[in-house]
Amino acid sequence: MSRDTGTEALARLAEERVDHRFKGLPPDADGLTVGELAAQRRNLFTDGFTTPVLALSAERLEHNLRLMETYAVRHGLAFAPHGKTSMAPQLFQRQIEHGAWGITLAVPHQVRVARAYGIQRVFLANELTDPAALRWIAGELESDPAFRIVCYVDSVRGVELMDRALHGTARPVDVVVELAAGEGARTGVRTEAECAAVADAVAGTDTLRLVGVAGYEGEVPQADPERVHAWLRRLVALAVDFDKADRFNGVDEIVVSAGGSAWFDAVADVFAEIPELSLPVLKLLRSGAYVSHDDGHYRKITPFNRVPEEGALEPAFRLWAQVVSRPSAEQAFANAGKRDAAYDLGLPSAQVVRRDGAERPATGIEVTGLSDQHAWLRTGPEADLEVGDWVGLGLSHPCTSFDKWQLIPVAEADGTVVEYIRTYF
Repeated sequence: MSRDTGTEALARLAEERVDHRFKGLPPDADGLTVGELAAQRRNLFTDGFTTPVLALSAERLEHNLRLMETYAVRHGLAFAPHGKTSMAPQLFQRQIEHGAWGITLAVPHQVRVARAYGIQRVFLANELTDPAALRWIAGELESDPAFRIVCYVDSVRGVELMDRALHGTARPVDVVVELAAGEGARTGVRTEAECAAVADAVAGTDTLRLVGVAGYEGEVPQADPERVHAWLRRLVALAVDFDKADRFNGVDEIVVSAGGSAWFDAVADVFAEIPELSLPVLKLLRSGAYVSHDDGHYRKITPFNRVPEEGALEPAFRLWAQVVSRPSAEQAFANAGKRDAAYDLGLPSAQVVRRDGAERPATGIEVTGLSDQHAWLRTGPEADLEVGDWVGLGLSHPCTSFDKWQLIPVAEADGTVVEYIRTYF
């Protein structure tokens, strides 16, 4: 996949026709291309958008992209943000433009999406044993010398399956040994001795090339700063030991990678301690939720709460729903539910109410539950809420917000929609 082809594929997103597939868009826009609709610069509140409708803040999105670019540069980190958060090629491209080394992904379908839109560097944060997917990746490597993929390995059996599927391929697949975050954690090799056995298995193939070590500190059991720092130092020590044992043969750099959205400050701390090795070290951070941030889970756990002097991410999502029932003074119902809003890491929060063009805080209004297509609202005596009002909801967990919307308006502060983000889940 050439860069030009990726650019052309992104441009073709503007040629897609607007129709019934896309929730919340104006019914009278049917038949327009996405580019034509964007050029009209319609207002989210007055120009025909229907509820529920999810919108991204143009200003906050740009702020978050710039902030993490600055953070990575300040701490000497390469950055491969996790693309599973948005699965939006337009955002992938903006992340690359803001200095990202590449994009992290989790499963073969996501890699296919990235490649269709010209992403040249992929970090696959999973062991991949699917032979059909491995053969496809081998084909991509063969057809595009500029394409690079780095993939986890966490078992001798996995290495054997990968080697079998890749037999006879022209270019080896780069792999990193995944160190588990602890007993009872998610994937990864549990002990350093087992890590060495996996590395030995890789060395015994012609189809794989060991380039580093990696893991996910977000899975450290009972995570706190002390435990997370200790595990990250284990990961660095593993890289040092592998380097002393000459396990990184035939590579130009050693990859050491970690970093979700809760502990990237710890990653920056410990990766700054990496000693000089026999080769340059690619210190690769993989945080992904930053791009939209949120008003719930990540707002509470972001490392910027611990290092406020380094800046602050801003929640870029807002879900607009309309009050469709007000059965009592204590209760109301809005027309957005589980089909529209993330709910796995906390319910949406009522933030603002719009009526007749005026916006005010959602005082006395609380979301207490979600049905498939309704938000249950508890209303106190101070709540001023009527049928027909629009309620702006803050969301918790970006990864399960993006996946409910195929085409997301990007609106400026005054409601002017300037762009539409296409997702592929």
